[in-house]
Amino acid sequence: MAAAGLLGAVATLASRRLLCAPPGAARGRAAVLGPARRFGASARAWRSSEDKVTVHFINRDGDKLTAEGKIGDSLLDVVVDSNLDIDGFGACEGTLACSTCHLIFEDQIFKKLDAVTDEEMDMLDLAYGLTETSRLGCQICLKKFMNNMTVRVPEAVADVRQSIDMSKNS
Repeated sequence: MAAAGLLGAVATLASRRLLCAPPGAARGRAAVLGPARRFGASARAWRSSEDKVTVHFINRDGDKLTAEGKIGDSLLDVVVDSNLDIDGFGACEGTLACSTCHLIFEDQIFKKLDAVTDEEMDMLDLAYGLTETSRLGCQICLKKFMNNMTVRVPEAVADVRQSIDMSKNS
């Protein structure tokens, strides 16, 4: 049973990484393990600040949380990797089985996002506080134009797998 759990975790990671992979990027094991180190350059030089995007999250309680992510990371990756304290965020780990990573975008950013898929729309229909500029963070990959954007976490989260809502009033 432990091996099945590990394989499931690797499959989830692989699907999240492939979601944000640029066209022509490595697929399969290479995509999960990441790019090989370039010869003649240190790892730090290769990952410059130009490869990173700063994102500001307005949490349910009004607090502003700021984190950095690499271009190509999903917003779910940014929250998880930065260990941001957003209750219930990303409960399904990016498998499009919930709407807990629901975020509300500013109009000028929302207009530039990639098209929403039918699967994402199905999950957004279950989201609490849905707006015209709502998207799921697991489906939005960081791009350079998003640097210093602010996204808002809705007041509550609806997770159909739980009997209670997690909100700022809980």
